[in-house]
This record gives sequence, structure tokens and C-alpha cells, in this order.
Amino acid sequence: MAAANAALRRAFPPLQQVASAGQPERRSGGASDTVYDTAMAIMNEQPSGSEDRRIVATAINGALASLDPHSSYMNASEYRDMQVQARGSFGGVGLEVSLESGLLKVVSPIEGTPADKAGILAGDVIVNIDDESAQGLSLSQAVSKMRGPVGSKVRLKVIRPRQDKPIDFTIVRDTIRVRAVRWRVEDNDVGYVRITTFNAQTNDGFKQAIAEISKQVANDNMKGYVIDLRNNPGGLLNEVVSLTDGLLERGEIVSTRGRNPEDTQRFNAKPGDLSRGKRIIVLINGGTASGSEILAGALQDNKRGTVVGTRSFGKGSTQTIFPLGGDNGALRLTTHRFFTPSGTSIQARGITPDVEVLQDEPDDVKKKGAPGGEATLNRHLPGQGIEQVASQSYVPPDPKNDKALRTAVSLLRSPPAKPSRR
Repeated sequence: MAAANAALRRAFPPLQQVASAGQPERRSGGASDTVYDTAMAIMNEQPSGSEDRRIVATAINGALASLDPHSSYMNASEYRDMQVQARGSFGGVGLEVSLESGLLKVVSPIEGTPADKAGILAGDVIVNIDDESAQGLSLSQAVSKMRGPVGSKVRLKVIRPRQDKPIDFTIVRDTIRVRAVRWRVEDNDVGYVRITTFNAQTNDGFKQAIAEISKQVANDNMKGYVIDLRNNPGGLLNEVVSLTDGLLERGEIVSTRGRNPEDTQRFNAKPGDLSRGKRIIVLINGGTASGSEILAGALQDNKRGTVVGTRSFGKGSTQTIFPLGGDNGALRLTTHRFFTPSGTSIQARGITPDVEVLQDEPDDVKKKGAPGGEATLNRHLPGQGIEQVASQSYVPPDPKNDKALRTAVSLLRSPPAKPSRR
């Protein structure tokens, strides 16, 4: 009961702790009192404390139900998963797996990880984890069992196609880093960098990508960089700001504004450009959201990059995590809106590309339709002006068929537009 009480107090603090326009309010009659008192009354009537945790979760979820779609309660397991995603690293074996018809199948071992070195192959089916059957496990349960402290061991039994007997592996877990940045050189003169998320590894991964591309392409031959943010849902604000700072010599990156004027924060670039002034094209689409919209908006507003593709998702808010202590999970609450350097809120509107390029979608993709974007979500924060839905999010798997990428490369190879004189 004590742990549940503490969790509820953290979730629903006395109202004098919540400033409204800079002035504290009295506690009596507050909504948080009602939720807290009701939940405590229910727990006090229970014959045992076995249901306390569920009552706490139900009370918090009920209180959050009327808020925006990005505010939520995370139980202890979900909170741990969120922390792993944010860190971008964990103790594990290094396998990408999927669940197909109830079978835990290896999609691919991650290069250089313990599973790769042990000899596990794509297509292997994992039947046992630490001598317990993998059948009936959900994907998250199986992944959780394969993760663990660095240096600890896990035993895997796999069935390999065209082999009669199962193969046993004993693997020592190591630090596995989620690869948030991938890169390549396009036709010997354009650097292509794909950013899939903004976790604690992203900025370092981006710096490494630029350094590796620079080794392959002489500065005199480099036409510029394509930064692909398509279907990137965002992530850690500090990583977005740091990465964007690395591409700007000066100017504002983003501002965030909360409930009170004193909550406003402005993030400005410091001198230093990783790309050494090379031209930049940013690719966006209907799946480009939140932090990736901050990056695209900063480069667009500072005239540092040309944005190509289709309208972005339009998530113009940031969330703050409030741990509830012990094993009670955490709250994820929307606390700020963000604004691009020009002072524009992209909430429920998205970023409009400088050059719109629509992809040729397969029929099955057309049937699914484009993502609706922030403006179609229930209880979304209202946008400024006319709200807009997002657009295409399809990216052709073959780069040769990727019209947005081909347009970006073509733009980089064309002479830059000369500023008009008036």
C-alpha cells in the first residue's frame, strides 16, 4: 500500500505544486484530489494488496484519457523498454528476430555481435532459450529473455533449414548498440545518410557517417549530402539539437514553449559545420515526425538545406518523463510545444517541402492510404491556422525507384541557384 500511495502522490501531486500562470492554486476541490482519494478508497476496501498496482495503473490511465494522444502511463516493463530505446544500447546477443506463425525466426544477426560471431544465421528458428521452449512466447517476451547483463551467458537451441539436428549455442552477452544511422556514397560524389531515430547513439553515429564518407570522397569532388529523415518518428530532443548544431554555423535551432512564459527555451547553434559548408538536401514524408521535423525545420528556416519529399506528420510537441518511483513505471506527459526558427508551430500542420516529390506507390500500398498525421489523431493539440493532414510515407525498397532520392541527387549536381538582385 505504501508503494502505491507514493506512486499516486507522484502522479497526482497537491495542486499547490502545479503553477498556473505563475500563481499557486489551493488544493481543496482539485481534480487530482478526486482521483487520488477514489483510488485510495478502492485500495482500502480490497481484502489484500495484490491488486494495488493494477488499481494505480487504472487510476492514472483514466486520468490521462482526456489528454492529448502522446500523454500516457507506462508500467514498469514499458518504462524499462522506453529507457532501452532511448539509450540505444543494451546487453544482449545481437539478433534481429520476428515471430512467424508462432515460430521465433532470425531475421539477421547484427554484424560483429556475439550471435554473429557464434555462427547464428538468418533463417534459423530459435526453439529454446535457456532450456525453456520459445513456443508460445510473444516477441517482446522472447527478446527480453535474450537480453541481460553484459558478460552473462544465454543458451539458444536453433533449428536450421536442411539440417536434421538442432544446433546448441552458448553465447556471452555483450553491449549491443541500436544502429540509428546508416550511410553510403551515391555515385561517387554524394553522401547519403539515413537517420531512423534519435537515441543516445544518433549524434555519434552521424559524426561517424560524415567522417567515413569524407574518407571515400575528396572534398573537391563532394557535391553535398542527402539526409534522409523519412519515417523517422523522432526521439531525444538533446540528440536532435546536438546533431542539428553540427550542421549550422549560427542561428536558432528550435524553441520550446510551455504552460508558463518562463518555461520558454531557445536552442542556438554554435560555430562549426561537420559538412564543411557542403549543400544539404533533407528528405521527409508523412512518417517524418517530432524530432526529425525539428531538424528539417531548422535547416529549412536557416536556408541551410532544401527539403524534398512530401508533407511531414505534424507532431509539434515534446513530452517529459516523470518516473513514479520504485517499480511503478512513469508518466509521459506533453509539456511543451516547439517552434521552428521562424517562429512557426508545425503542430497539426507539418513541414511543407521546398520541392514536392510523390512516389509511384504499388497498388497494395495505395489501398492502405497515406497516414493521416497529427491532425487526424483524437484529442490532438490544436494547430495554428489551417490544420493539414500528412501525405505519402512510402519509400521504394530499391533506391533506383526512389524518385525523391533521385531528385535530391540531381539537385545537388545542379549549380546552386544564384540569389536574385532587387
